[in-house]
Amino acid sequence: MEEQNQKKARSVREALAVRARELAEMLNVSLRQIWRLNASGKLPRPIRLGGSVRWDREEVQRWFEASCPDRRSWEATKEVAT
Repeated sequence: MEEQNQKKARSVREALAVRARELAEMLNVSLRQIWRLNASGKLPRPIRLGGSVRWDREEVQRWFEASCPDRRSWEATKEVAT
């Protein structure tokens, strides 16, 4: 069982885009809180793949390192950087 959890944790770390549940684990919050934060514009904009919602792992890491600004501020910061 522990080996299976380690494999899952490794695959989560390596994924380019993360699901809401994985993002919740990364941020140590509940899944419900992820959806609340997203709805209120406090997370980076998600990527929609068909019916799936994902977040770019690297963008989430940069957003976190920038002290988690709201989406509007984060988007403005990204535009200035490019």
